[in-house]
Amino acid sequence: MKQKLNTMKILGIGSRILHTEYGKGVITNVSSSMYWVTFVDKGLETIEIDADFEVIEAIDNEVDAVSFFDVESSLVAILQKWSDATQRVAIADKWKGGNLILEPGEAGMSAKEIPINTFFHKIVMVRDRIRVMEQKINSSKNLDDQEKVDLQQYITRIYGSLTTFNVLFKAKGDQFIGEKGGK
Repeated sequence: MKQKLNTMKILGIGSRILHTEYGKGVITNVSSSMYWVTFVDKGLETIEIDADFEVIEAIDNEVDAVSFFDVESSLVAILQKWSDATQRVAIADKWKGGNLILEPGEAGMSAKEIPINTFFHKIVMVRDRIRVMEQKINSSKNLDDQEKVDLQQYITRIYGSLTTFNVLFKAKGDQFIGEKGGK
């Protein structure tokens, strides 16, 4: 029998199918629109739920038809829309799992150790919030053009002060650019 979305319920993980192009396979994951199928001859492939294939053995779909990937993608989109975090930024591989150690110059004082991932996250948040502030300044109807230029120059100097932390960023495009880079 042919699987059709509107005439048959969604197949569950473990269902066996015969696909016209890929041959025999077993469904290993299900999302709202796709099956992940491991085929005997072709390996792992994704096919649309309403694709043309024959059902060899149907297993009831006991899991939700929304995959973790679908949920994660939706959550990321919502967070990007409603928060001041603009994007995911990766730390340079050499710093992953490391620690930042602050050694006091005064004898007898103990050092402070901070996970570098935590410190990096704080730096990224500062950068993102400065970018939001920059956008709000540029779109403000209450500031005249000269005030916007003056505030933008301050922001550029702030970015310049933060270039020391560029060593932490994996991608050059995520780094701070100060006054020299802006000219």
